Order: sequence, then C-alpha cells, then structure tokens
Amino acid sequence: MTHPTAIDRLADWICSLHADHAVRNIPASVRNIAANCLIDTIGVAFAGSATTVARTARAIAVDAGSRGDAAVVGSHHLFSAPAAAFVNGASAHALDFDDNCYAGFVHGSAVIAPAAIAVAQKRNASGADLLTAFIVGSECEYAVGAATNSVLYDHGWWTTGVLGPIGACAAAAWLLRLDRRQTASALGLAVAGTGGMKACFGTDAKALMAGRAAEAGVVAALLAAQGASGPHDAFEHWNGFTGLFNHGEFNLAMIAQLGSQWFMESPGVDIKRIPLCLSSHAAVDAVMVLVARHAIDVAAIEEIVCDVPQIVFANLIYNRPATRQEAQFSMPFAIAVSLLYGTVELRHLDGAVLQEPRVLELMKRVKMTVGPRWNLEGACEAAPEGANVRVKIRGGEWLEGFQAQARGTAQCPMGQDEIEYKFMTCVKAGNVDGQGDSMRTGALLLSRLKSLETLPSVRGLFSAG
Repeated sequence: MTHPTAIDRLADWICSLHADHAVRNIPASVRNIAANCLIDTIGVAFAGSATTVARTARAIAVDAGSRGDAAVVGSHHLFSAPAAAFVNGASAHALDFDDNCYAGFVHGSAVIAPAAIAVAQKRNASGADLLTAFIVGSECEYAVGAATNSVLYDHGWWTTGVLGPIGACAAAAWLLRLDRRQTASALGLAVAGTGGMKACFGTDAKALMAGRAAEAGVVAALLAAQGASGPHDAFEHWNGFTGLFNHGEFNLAMIAQLGSQWFMESPGVDIKRIPLCLSSHAAVDAVMVLVARHAIDVAAIEEIVCDVPQIVFANLIYNRPATRQEAQFSMPFAIAVSLLYGTVELRHLDGAVLQEPRVLELMKRVKMTVGPRWNLEGACEAAPEGANVRVKIRGGEWLEGFQAQARGTAQCPMGQDEIEYKFMTCVKAGNVDGQGDSMRTGALLLSRLKSLETLPSVRGLFSAG
C-alpha cells in the first residue's frame, strides 16, 4: 500500500477548501490575524518601494516588458502575476520590517501576500478569496516549517527563500482552482526548485530572494495549470528536500494538523514594532524597561551585556555596521539608537545616523554573549529570541532585566491602533517623491483592507480613486 506523501497531504487540504462551506470553517480569529498580516505587509511594501533595491526590481520587471493585470506598489504600470509577485515581494522585505513566524523561522507574509495579491488580481478575485488564499498559503508554509523542527534554519539555510515558494504556490494554486493532481504537481515544482542561504544577510540579495520566492511559487502554479508535472515525493525522495536540506528529519504529523491546528494562531505571527531583525527586539525592550524603571541617564551607562540564544548571536553579526542592511542585523545599533532616540524608526536607518559620534560611541559599549541559561531544557522554546540584559552604571552598579518575547510577537501583540499607525507611517515613507496625498492614499487603502471580505474585486485595491 502506498502512503500519501507530504505533498499529497498538502494538496488534499488545499483542494478541500475549494467548497464555500469548507472556507467558512476557517475560524474568524484566523481570518482576523490574516487581515492584519495583509495590512502590515502592504504597508511595509509601500515603505520598501522607495528603497534602491525595490527600484531595481521594478526596473528589471519594466525592462522585461512583462505586462498583465497585477499592480506593483510604487508603479502605475500593471504587470504579469509572476513579475508583480517578484517586485512586491522585494519591496515587502526590503526594510526587514515585515512579519515573522517561528514555525520554520520564516518571513512568511512578505512572500505569500505578494503572490496571492498578484494571482487574485490576475483572476479578478474577490477580497474574501484573496484573504482565504493568503491563509491557505500561510498555513501550508508554516506546517512545512514546523515539520523541519528548525533543522533547516540551524544549518544555514535561509528558510524564507527555501519555504517561501511553497506558501506562495499554495496560495496561487487555491486561487487558480487547480485540481488535486495539478496542485500536487505545482507544489512538487515549487519544492524541487527551492533554495536560499543565510549568506544573503546584510545585502540586497535578501530582499530580492524574497521576491524571487514569491515569483517562483506563482510560476510553479501557473506551470501546473498548463499541465506541467512535478515530483509528488519531493520531500521523501532520496535526493529530495528532507535529505538534502533537513538532514533526514521531517515531522509529517505537522502536515496532518492542517485545518485542526492553525499555525497562524500557534505559534502565531509576529508583527514587528521596529524595522530591525526580530532577534534584536527583546533585548531592546529589556534595555528600555530598565532605563525607564531606574531613570538611567544614558551618558552614565558604561556597559550593556545581552545574554541571548545562539540563534540571536548568529543572526546579529554586525557589531560595527556600515550600511542600512548591516545595521538591521546589529545588536549594538538596535540598542544604541533605541536609547538615544527613544525607539528605532525608518528615518534612523540612514547613513547619517550610522555615523553619529554618540551612536558610534554607545555601540562600543554593547556586547552579546550566549550564556548557560540557554542550555536549560525548554529555555529556547520559551524565549526563542529572548534576552537577559545587564546594564552597568558608572560607579559599578549592575542592573538586570529579562524579556522572553518582544512587543509585537504573537504572545505580546501590538494593539490594532499600533498596527494601523505603522501602516500609515509606512505609506507616508513610501511617498519619497512627494507625489500625491500619501495620507489620503493610505487612509483609502486601509479602509479597503479593513473591509477586505466585502470587496467584490481586488483589481482596484491599490488605485487612488
């Protein structure tokens, strides 16, 4: 007897949601989480569209002459679905301000949302269908991510690049209403062609690879719709995902939980409060609490020691960052700017701030270590990017604080007003040329996104009128 493969199980679940009554079984709480993820992702894509890397992605798409029905943030042109997914994916991840999920340690929405939006616009789908497709893609990607037990990430693969095409493909396949065989082939194509390494950190490659992951998922679904086949055993094959990427480990039980456990609820999705790698956020929160609680004068701080899990130490590799991308992976930068400015905003990711003497001086006083506390059973599971922070004040006194989860994580979520404020701030940041009324544009788009399930069509989602 042949047992169903992981891809067979994914395809079965995706296709089971084609019926309206099945879609209605998605809990309202999950749809609310998904709606906020879309609001956040589209907001950060607006901000990211003003970056050089996003402009480069748009230029490549324009040069390719890829026209269609899908809109691109920062452009008046309409593009093919794959091209729009690529450009919007690059924009959404350009500032590293997009959400995370610990099921696989992935930036999920920045890849899945652009793919879902592009195909939804190509299909002239409704807002409700867009939201459902986004949930389908997210749940599939996070289920696969959970099945890897973080082996993939711990061995140097950039999970957003590796797993992103799976989520993007699942969302696209659902919107295209592929049958079970086509859906399995699409997922096989997506899995067999996937890849990404952490060497991209601190460079334009990171944002571009997020865009390419979104594009790859859309292309895989479109190819399958035209009859292309893909390996249905792409996970189990002796030269497949599990052996090549994940050292032979794959927890199929996570795939079996689709539809009964909602990964968007547990472990949940973390929406970023500040535009830096999430690995720095808990330490920043801990430092800021200490400073406020003890009324510490920043000038009196002699040393700050952040005791963090190994994953944080491995991610934040730039002690003396020279570029915006490096600053986003720098614990000293995150803490120094937070202490000196009260927070980290998009405007602080600027070369001038990086060269400020007071920022440079304070960064020298920040250190990271991986202490024995993280070897205790359950420590990293309870606080995957947590931090124990010790601050030494002039005169020798040490103050200490611990933060398990940063504000904005699923366990410590931002309020709805904070999410919407971030959205409006990001839309304004994307209007670098001062063209149009960014606040009016943002308010109109936010209104549409908040009532997404009632929109008959998403083709005009980004239109100004």
